Amino acid sequence: MAHVITDACVSCGSCAGECPVNAISEGDGKYVIDADACIDCGTCAAACPTGAIEA
Repeated sequence: MAHVITDACVSCGSCAGECPVNAISEGDGKYVIDADACIDCGTCAAACPTGAIEA
């Protein structure tokens, strides 16, 4: 199952720069993860300073 970005996202972009498959993009008010592209590696969650990314 793909990771998801919660409303705790502050749109800093840290996660997008770390994603090895470029599955993260800026959405409306927060970043979003493309579930079809996500390989569930967890790199984005480790890079998130607010803990807004959940498995």
